[in-house]
Amino acid sequence: MLTVGGLFSGIGGIELGFEQAGFKINWSNEIDENCAKTFKHNHKHQLITEDIRKIDFKKLKSVDVLTGGFPCQAFSIAGHRKGFADERGAVVFELLRIVKSILPRVVFLENVKNLKSHDKGETFKSILQKITDLGYSNKYAVLNTCEYSNIPQNRERLYIVCFREKKDYENFIFPQKLRKLLSVRDLLDNKVMDKYYYNNSKYYPILKESMTNSNTCYQWRRHYVRENKSNLCPTLTANMGTGGHNVPLIFDKKGVRKLTPRECARFQGFPDNFKFNTDFADSVLYKQFGNSVSVPVIKSVAENILQALNG
Repeated sequence: MLTVGGLFSGIGGIELGFEQAGFKINWSNEIDENCAKTFKHNHKHQLITEDIRKIDFKKLKSVDVLTGGFPCQAFSIAGHRKGFADERGAVVFELLRIVKSILPRVVFLENVKNLKSHDKGETFKSILQKITDLGYSNKYAVLNTCEYSNIPQNRERLYIVCFREKKDYENFIFPQKLRKLLSVRDLLDNKVMDKYYYNNSKYYPILKESMTNSNTCYQWRRHYVRENKSNLCPTLTANMGTGGHNVPLIFDKKGVRKLTPRECARFQGFPDNFKFNTDFADSVLYKQFGNSVSVPVIKSVAENILQALNG
């Protein structure tokens, strides 16, 4: 069975997708304490919680695929887009150092689509060139969750797949678009605790007036409400638990509410048996799922990687 090692693993969404595709996960790395707790609730394999700069990766089990959803805030519109000048962006150099150290057959990277355009494309060009210099051939694509899975979330992410062997590179193609999509309502709970409702909020009058469609999601955009006309959930973000701007909202028989953490997990494609840490505040869970990945998209790309490596 082909094996995987994970960097910047968060709560393990990438590992879950690769596992579902038929890979064995040998180890993962995550430094965030809260993410590590959620990770350990749901994964059996080794989790290393040290800073990647302090780990000797040559001493770990060898892996065929190295994955990394490296920190995206440095390149995201939602962040300050400082790129390599941001410490979170500079960790990409550590990732490259690790690749050079262990030379896996495949390097799989996920990030926000704005990485492609950061600094007029120079940042992305530099990353690809550095990976090429290590002997890898690269393919990349921006995939939207609602087009490459059955999950109705508008979430565009950049996927980079790098192969050490030319034949593996030539065998790989990105997955085709899907045509079947769940509805927003398919992922919602029928009964939700009162704390998720905005019925007592000062914004309730404008929300109630603007929100009339129970089959889609809305967003509060500082001064107005925007309906998603495509009946999709807008991109889930790490700051959903802080309230205010960009929080996805739902209109149901009981009133106006935000998504619950479990519903956010579903909109990222996590199964309902994925365990939450009951000690965490909702804001922590919102952050974890907003920062995570769309598991079915990962699985789909991973299946094609597996096919390429076995071809």
